[in-house]
Amino acid sequence: MKSKHLRILLAVAVTFTLSALAQTGSAATPSATPASPAASGAAAPPVIAGTKVGAINMDGAIFGNNEGSRDLEALRKKFEPKQAELKSQNDELESLKKQLTLGSGKLSDDAAATLKKQIETKQKSFDRSVQDAQEDFGNQNQEIYSRLLPKIAPVIIKYSQDNGFGMIIDTSKQWPQGPVLMAGEALDITKAVIDLYNAQSGVPAPTGGAAKPAAPRSGAGAGAAKPAAPAAPKQ
Repeated sequence: MKSKHLRILLAVAVTFTLSALAQTGSAATPSATPASPAASGAAAPPVIAGTKVGAINMDGAIFGNNEGSRDLEALRKKFEPKQAELKSQNDELESLKKQLTLGSGKLSDDAAATLKKQIETKQKSFDRSVQDAQEDFGNQNQEIYSRLLPKIAPVIIKYSQDNGFGMIIDTSKQWPQGPVLMAGEALDITKAVIDLYNAQSGVPAPTGGAAKPAAPRSGAGAGAAKPAAPAAPKQ
């Protein structure tokens, strides 16, 4: 539920960021007709001259560029010790469960009850540790997304204006989780935006290549996808 709320907030942030930048760009061009006093206090709606429709995977655009890939890989390395710790806890749990299974009919009732209680306690602790790690990873992942969004948004606006786009849709999530039923590859501008941002930022590609992305969220388009939290070892 928490991750769902974060995705909603990010979708709103994308909308407001792009809208604000478009309004800023249109406001820079003076109008031939003076604005009325009543309208002077309100932001003018963005002037969209293009008629083409494009699509972009915002997750891919943000985490697929050199800066996003670099920061994502750093975050993953940061969580490697935690993943090792979770694996150790899971291995201990599996060992205790195996003892219980092999000891069926051999252990006394008291010994079996003690072992079951121990497994139950460790299982709860493990599940909590996994949840905490996932939330921590997700929060820090969202921080990277939120930090890079205001940087890449102007690139999207400029590319759209320079290439006659009047509408850009986000294909990060497929219908019914998202509003887009389908979008052909010919509409996708994700790679073009990534290339432009890389040239503008000057950040070199991460050593050894871009960070390997996690499986895309349902309906993700071209480019890297926003990663899921580190998966817990199989219980």
